[in-house]
Amino acid sequence: MNSNRRDFLKKSSIAGAGLALLPNFLSASTFNTSSMAFRPKYMGDYAAPKLDTVRCAFIGVGARGSGHATRTASIEGTEVVAICDLYKDLATKVASRCVEKGAGVRHKDIALYTGGKNEWKKMLKEVKPDAVFIATPWKDHAPMAIEAMKQGAHAFVEVPIALTIKEMWEIVETSEKTGKHCMMMENVNYGRDELLYLNMCRQGVIGELLHGEASYIHELRGQMNSVERGTGSWRTYHYAKRDGNLYPTHGLGPVAQYMNLARGEDNFERIVSMSSPGKGRNLYAKKNFDASHKWNQMDFKGGDINTSIIKTTMGRTVMVQWDETSPRPYSRHNLIQGTKGILTGFPTRIAFEGGVEGATKNHHSWAQGEQLDAIYEKYEHPLYKRLGEISKKNGGHGGMDYMMSYRIIECLRNGQPLDQNVYEGCFWSAVGPLSEASVAEHGSSQEFPDFTKGSWKTTKPLGIVQ
Repeated sequence: MNSNRRDFLKKSSIAGAGLALLPNFLSASTFNTSSMAFRPKYMGDYAAPKLDTVRCAFIGVGARGSGHATRTASIEGTEVVAICDLYKDLATKVASRCVEKGAGVRHKDIALYTGGKNEWKKMLKEVKPDAVFIATPWKDHAPMAIEAMKQGAHAFVEVPIALTIKEMWEIVETSEKTGKHCMMMENVNYGRDELLYLNMCRQGVIGELLHGEASYIHELRGQMNSVERGTGSWRTYHYAKRDGNLYPTHGLGPVAQYMNLARGEDNFERIVSMSSPGKGRNLYAKKNFDASHKWNQMDFKGGDINTSIIKTTMGRTVMVQWDETSPRPYSRHNLIQGTKGILTGFPTRIAFEGGVEGATKNHHSWAQGEQLDAIYEKYEHPLYKRLGEISKKNGGHGGMDYMMSYRIIECLRNGQPLDQNVYEGCFWSAVGPLSEASVAEHGSSQEFPDFTKGSWKTTKPLGIVQ
């Protein structure tokens, strides 16, 4: 027995030393012991206590945050209580707009926190908001969301929800311990076509779902001109230091909800990822900036185009592609293939086995344009029927931003589960670090951590909200 014990201790020590040498993204995702931790509260179908009035605070009111604040301020049942930003001019301007949206009544005493990097912490402790909306550089998403929940607020975070698997586990565990929502604000799930396709998938129009494709193709090299302030001042560094799919959720979110991933039916299992050479950012810097400029002192090694393939528990596949560099038209692709047909976007097209009634004779031709009028009439999502016009009027990517804000407030006021739970935000965002790990290992397969700890099997599919 003593000999066996010595052998066991020796082998354990060797294994421990090996684990210590693994890269962070591997050890965090594959060997995270948090997955066995006790769960105080499962947040999959969680409905928080009703709030008659949602007291809202905003951290970061630049490119995205300003829209979140002004749109939320226009929704009945809200009170904007605080705004925090590094820049006083931004905070002051957005506060003024919020006062206007509230007809000078609901948002008249907005506290401003500006100048210091830790003013947001002071704001959380002093104001104690019900909900905090976070639209800051990516590296700040996780720490701000975690602290907001610890201070008693629901956290609503711009995409991605976090940068590392370790941070995602911390977000999940904080949400469960505090009983506070942490929702990643994936606005594309509220697009008209995305809602239409969700409704059609729920009704079985294209049969059993087999495969999805989800892209974010958006040439954003011009952001590099924001050198000292603005999105390019911090986002540019990610293109130089990271190689993978850095922004997966706009395309993936809708496809994941079509397939009920992490919601009772199926879940994320593995991913493989490969990147093209990184050329475009170096060429852009050389063409548009002096040789001595800091962008020309960096080597943008991240691939211009990344393609990842996800395998689900049921064996389905999802192709996720990302390209923010190449000169090409914008596209989110958005494709879902079933046993009876296919739905896709950019441009919006559908094909059914046997043809689309009144439009095509078989699945070898696309129905598109005006040929889809009857499809919209028959399968338009009830939520879009109810909020589509007011959402377009209030704006934000054709109205999807407003609809998302409206639903957040509606769910909080009615004590209903949110349309996106904390686990979905983590699964969708996990493509980032897992793709980086796969690329670094020449396309090796990476396993998704199960942020639900098995409870995805009991989570209800997202309902067709009336």
